[in-house]
Amino acid sequence: MEYRRFGKTGLEVSALGFGCMRFPTVKDENGKDHIDEELAVSMVRRAIDEGVNYIDTAYPYHDGMSEIVVGRALQDGYREKVYLATKAPVWMYKSEEDFDRTLDEQLKKLDTEYIDFYLLHALNNERWEDTVLKYNLLDKAVKAKEEGKIRHIGFSFHDEMDIFMKILDGFDGWDFCQIQMNYIDVDHQATIKGLEEAGKRGLGLVIMEPLLGGKLANPTDNVRKMLGKEKEPAEWALDFLWNRPEVSLLLSGMSNMQQTEDNLVYASRSSVGMLTEKDLDMLAEAKKVYDTMALVSCTKCEYCMPCPAGINIPKTFEAYNQTASKGVEEAKKLYETLEIKADACRKCRKCEKVCPQSIKISENMVKIAEIFKAD
Repeated sequence: MEYRRFGKTGLEVSALGFGCMRFPTVKDENGKDHIDEELAVSMVRRAIDEGVNYIDTAYPYHDGMSEIVVGRALQDGYREKVYLATKAPVWMYKSEEDFDRTLDEQLKKLDTEYIDFYLLHALNNERWEDTVLKYNLLDKAVKAKEEGKIRHIGFSFHDEMDIFMKILDGFDGWDFCQIQMNYIDVDHQATIKGLEEAGKRGLGLVIMEPLLGGKLANPTDNVRKMLGKEKEPAEWALDFLWNRPEVSLLLSGMSNMQQTEDNLVYASRSSVGMLTEKDLDMLAEAKKVYDTMALVSCTKCEYCMPCPAGINIPKTFEAYNQTASKGVEEAKKLYETLEIKADACRKCRKCEKVCPQSIKISENMVKIAEIFKAD
């Protein structure tokens, strides 16, 4: 495993972090997905045995079960081998007291006395103004740090670059931040410029969605043929980020043991400055091809689920995006597997309030229903 400096904290973290939002799942007798705990625990421990020392989870992941499974995975001496990160669900808070109540609940679920890296989760302008500042969450985080419940304060981010800078400037106690970045998203959300600014300030920099919800691991044929055959598409995407000196680590949400093994190999080959100018030009060209085909920037995070109308929103968008790369008739095969179609959308916009990508979901459902309407 390769290790990197985590900003001004003085700590060293593994180039690869284990993201616990996409654990393997199994269905119960009612057809509902649950974490395959035995496999998930074995994957986490396998990664730690091979040098991964950063484990990332959050309050809402897997309907609140991710933190519990992570806590179990870190028994038997594994907790002492890693830095543990989880996140404060700021959108749930209605008072200052909610911060303390939730943090204590998370400590219990994780079965730990402290959290190494605690993030204010999925900040945007609205949550910054109407929750973080309104309920003095920064002061609450500092107090929790003084009490030893958390050791480092950070935030994860989903909004525009100017808001990213506003949040960076709004608190001088940030130790680290977590942003979405990959070779497609260089001008999206925090952007490369935001990444560079965070690096200049000495913040540890955690990258999420390095594979854009898995899309860059299995790109369309048009994108795949732009990439050099000496590496798998996933490795090219990860290397784009490991190449950057500002990046402390990448989070990968691994769903099976093979992904874990592959990522461990890729991380072992990583280094700053590993890509040539030719490599970077190649990825820039691949982005141009991708941008002509991406209709909706859904990363399948499922924050929008469950839909009150029963629509499988991520799968509906997957079918929609396939119309650009495979054609409508081919994409319709996936769409027809959906029990509830896009025209069931009630336009309640509950999903839009929590979508990290700010997708206008209800508007897109109208378009999708029109494209796939029965002949």
